[in-house]
Amino acid sequence: MLRSSKVTAIAVSAILAVILIAFAGGCKPEEGNIPPEAVPPPGSAAQEEPPDYEQMRSDMVELLKRQRMVESAPVIEAMMATPRHLFVPDEYRQWAYFDTPLPIGEDQTISAPGIVAKMTELLEPKPEDIVLEIGTGSGYQAAVLAHLVKHVYTIEILCTLADSARDRLAALGYDNVTVRCGDGYLGWPDHAPFDGIIVTCAPEEIPQPLQDQLKEGGRMVIPVGPEGGAQELYLLEKQEGVVKKSAVLPVIFVPMTGEAQQH
Repeated sequence: MLRSSKVTAIAVSAILAVILIAFAGGCKPEEGNIPPEAVPPPGSAAQEEPPDYEQMRSDMVELLKRQRMVESAPVIEAMMATPRHLFVPDEYRQWAYFDTPLPIGEDQTISAPGIVAKMTELLEPKPEDIVLEIGTGSGYQAAVLAHLVKHVYTIEILCTLADSARDRLAALGYDNVTVRCGDGYLGWPDHAPFDGIIVTCAPEEIPQPLQDQLKEGGRMVIPVGPEGGAQELYLLEKQEGVVKKSAVLPVIFVPMTGEAQQH
């Protein structure tokens, strides 16, 4: 783990390494994963001119393309259209387009762009889709999805984050995203079934309510595994009423909290 005193001494480019660790609102940070103190402290790389966020975003997407984290043209366009710097606190905006998680308050972080792109691509979103996201955080993943689907329903277990994400998304004009505070393990039955479900915390077993709320032909992207143990990112597809599961890649996610801890 890098301490802040060491981070200030390393080159900024070193932080561009791809990190397949996803954090999302509604989950507690996992000890040993990248904590807020591992992020360069505000002001340590002061810039003489205002940052060119559009160019930085373009550079980030090009990096993700080279690293094969994203290949779908619609997802690439959505990543380019989503201003990640507006989903992080002001003091961390100069690092908004590095492929790394960043603190967003409440001991939570925004997921690394690479994992957001990969999970979005696996979902194969379509313009007419209705999608459920579990773990709103600052609203970045929901914003990316909003460029690709008809509507996004997103659940955040921490009400302070849910409220701020709702206000942020509304201010940015994302009128096809609905945010509520609640336990994502239970899904959102009132708006089910869903064409796609993205889960950003790792339960030890796939929640049955989410499987039940997946539409026939729908896809779910979810990390599964014990906290601190072997975890795998899975793609689930419902075909003829049966949910088929395929492993995608090993990952390290924070655990799903709330009802999931009772199962």
